[in-house]
Amino acid sequence: MTEFTSIDELREICRTLPAGDERAAEAAHARQCVLTKPPGSLGRLEELAAWLACWQGRAIPRLERVEVLVFAGNHGVVAQGVSPYPPEVTVQMVANFAAGGAAINQLAAAAGATLRVIPLGLETPTRDLTEAAALTEGEFLAAVRSGFAAVAPGTDLLALGEMGIGNTTAAAALAAALFGGGGERWAGRGTGLDDAGLLRKRAAIDRALARHAGALDDPLLAAMTLGGRELAAILGAALAARLHRTPVLLDGFVSTAAAAPLARIAPTALDHARVAHRSAEAAHAALAAELGQVPILDLGMRLGEASGAAVAIPVLRAAVACHTGMATFAEAGVHGRA
Repeated sequence: MTEFTSIDELREICRTLPAGDERAAEAAHARQCVLTKPPGSLGRLEELAAWLACWQGRAIPRLERVEVLVFAGNHGVVAQGVSPYPPEVTVQMVANFAAGGAAINQLAAAAGATLRVIPLGLETPTRDLTEAAALTEGEFLAAVRSGFAAVAPGTDLLALGEMGIGNTTAAAALAAALFGGGGERWAGRGTGLDDAGLLRKRAAIDRALARHAGALDDPLLAAMTLGGRELAAILGAALAARLHRTPVLLDGFVSTAAAAPLARIAPTALDHARVAHRSAEAAHAALAAELGQVPILDLGMRLGEASGAAVAIPVLRAAVACHTGMATFAEAGVHGRA
C-alpha cells in the first residue's frame, strides 16, 4: 500500500477510504445517555468519546497506545526573507528534540504519549516555491511514503506535528491554492515577522500562486508544488491513519494545511481527524472553518512541534475516563429522567 509510484495512484487511494464504525459510535452515544449526568452535560467530551469509539471500532475506546509524530523539513522559500530565523534552526531544533529539551518533549511525556521525530532531507531544502515547484513528483511521493510508513497499526491515537523554518509560508500558499485567496488572507507572522517581513511573505505567496496557477486545481499537485517534505509526510501519515482507522489530532496551521488536500479530494477524508487547537497564527481559524472543524482548545499557542495536539491528548483522556468509569443510573441506583 505504501508503494504508490505516481500521483495518480496516490489520488486513487485517497478516493477509496474506509468509513468509521457507526455501530460503535451509536453504542457510545447510547452509553452517554445512561451515565449519571444530565444529557449533554459533559459537552464536547461526549462527542469526542463517540468519535474515538467510531474510529477505534469499539464502544468503549481506549488510549493505551498514543503516539506523537513530528516531521521536520527545510524550505528554499526562506531565501525570500519570509522568516526571521535561518534554516539551520530546523537542524538545531531536531537535535534539541533528540536531547529532550523542547516543549514537545515535556508535553508528550505529560500526556502519556510516545514521541518520534522524523527529519526529512534537512540538508536539501525544497526549491524556492516562488521560482520552481517545491518538490518533484518523486520527492513528494517519497515524503508521503515516509509519513505513511511511520504510522503503526494498532495505535489508539495519533498526534501529528512539524518543524521547519519557512513552513508557514508553504502552508499559507497551499491553503490559498485549496480554498482561495492569496497572501493577505493566509499569511501570518509565523515565528515573529515584523511588518516588512509580513509584506515579503504575502508577496512571496502571491508570486508562487501566479507562477504555478496551472497546477493548483489538483490538491495533490498543489501540495507537491507549494508544500514541503514535512507537509507531505503529514499528509501521508493522515492517510495511513485513515486506512488503519486510527483517530488523529492535527496540531496547528501547518499540520492542518498539510492534511487539507485529503479533504479537497474527498469531503469526508478527514472525518477521522480533529483539529487539536486553534493556533494564534492568524489564518488557522479560517482554515479549520473551511474544513468544518471546531478546534478542541484555544490557548493562544503558535509553537508547532505538535505542542497543541499534545496538550489536547489529556482532554481526550478525560473524555475516555468519564465514558468508561462513570456509573450508569441503574448501576448507581440513581433515578434517571422521568
